[in-house]
Amino acid sequence: MKAALLLVLTVWFNVQYGGCAFSSSCSLPLSKWCSSLDSAIQCGVLKQCLLSNFTRYHHTGDQVNVGLYYESLCPGCRMLLTQMLLPTWVLLNDIMSVTLVPYGNAQEKNVGGKYVFECQHGEQECLGNMIETCLLNMTDAGSAYQTIYCMESANDVIGAAKSCVALFSPQLKWESIESCVNGDQGNQLMHQNALKTQALNPPHNYVPWITINGVHTDDLQDKASNSLFMLVCSMYKGPKPSACGGSQRGFRSYSRNE
Repeated sequence: MKAALLLVLTVWFNVQYGGCAFSSSCSLPLSKWCSSLDSAIQCGVLKQCLLSNFTRYHHTGDQVNVGLYYESLCPGCRMLLTQMLLPTWVLLNDIMSVTLVPYGNAQEKNVGGKYVFECQHGEQECLGNMIETCLLNMTDAGSAYQTIYCMESANDVIGAAKSCVALFSPQLKWESIESCVNGDQGNQLMHQNALKTQALNPPHNYVPWITINGVHTDDLQDKASNSLFMLVCSMYKGPKPSACGGSQRGFRSYSRNE
């Protein structure tokens, strides 16, 4: 994803100063521009991809896994995800992995062999949770995270979903997402999210609920909420990448599980 960040900055710079950073014939999502020589040439970013690969940091320790148990319309979840978690992952994805579990304070019950879900912020939140769950299952992490970021940073999370998918996951047909959301696949995927959330130890009593390498403590939650960037840097056991350092704003807006 450092390649993606470099490419975004390159495109912005060239647009601002009258250049041409990428080819209009490029039909690939940004996360795929540097995936092969052909794609880099097609999108007109060969130089940037080569530079990014040359300067890319190679980690030697185990990545720090950050798990986020959240719900799609929770204000605190949206703020942490868009202003803390995913920006940190863009900068530190060489030493950091992310697990997103859209479910939060929802409840499920089995009705005639099919799971029915009730969400804290209503039916629209259940729909948002389901769309994001299907995205995480149907595309690569980079495309899914960018699409979810696009949705969660929009004024209307659900209303933005289709255009966000078209922009960041163009390889997916919106009809495929709808089929997952409304079918057995999405129902079973959301049930798995319910099981993962119910298995949390200690049990969650608010969202966003953060785990670090599968562990949740009040101290880790506080440190992640204050500066996830610094927490990941401090917990990584290998040589620190040059990006480590600095600080972020803290976010502590929770939705209680009542």
